[in-house]
Amino acid sequence: MGRKRAIDQQQVLDAAERVVGRDGAANLTVDAVAREAGVSKASVLYDYKSKQALIEAVVDRAFERDNAHHAQVEQKIGDIQDRAVRGRIVAAAEPPPEEFRAVALNLSAALTLDAGLRRKMQASQDTTIARILQNSQSPRGALLAYLALEGLKFLEYLDFHHFARADRDEVLREINWLVTATPQAADLPDER
Repeated sequence: MGRKRAIDQQQVLDAAERVVGRDGAANLTVDAVAREAGVSKASVLYDYKSKQALIEAVVDRAFERDNAHHAQVEQKIGDIQDRAVRGRIVAAAEPPPEEFRAVALNLSAALTLDAGLRRKMQASQDTTIARILQNSQSPRGALLAYLALEGLKFLEYLDFHHFARADRDEVLREINWLVTATPQAADLPDER
């Protein structure tokens, strides 16, 4: 019978997340994560065979946390019309925590530079958009609401812009209004 491992994978991923937030994903090293976690390099390599495996695990955990958070919010709001998109709007009621903004910014850089990680993000977005469209009384309005919400989150998580609380709350109410909007086809100027 083998002895029980004393190193917690979540402890290592927490340390990797702190390193990503502080130094960037490109500068993450197995040594830096081991130092941050207070464990040996061998302990980190036992579960994560490389720097890339660590970054992928941090990204995977971020997706899992995000999905779990949205599922929990949807459960709380109950069986309402447009639940998938409205749950995301409710979940966005609080701005992102300050300590996660640097991590989000640096993970975004990793996502844009790595085709495999980008495919994971694309698959996650495909799944989310499909759920929103399937469960909406006005699929176009719900899609526009989702795009507006993601734009707001993009500005905040990447530290590009922050609305005053009252303005942010108003934007979220207006995004919520978009959910049931029925956009008409607009005449776009002919660019020929």
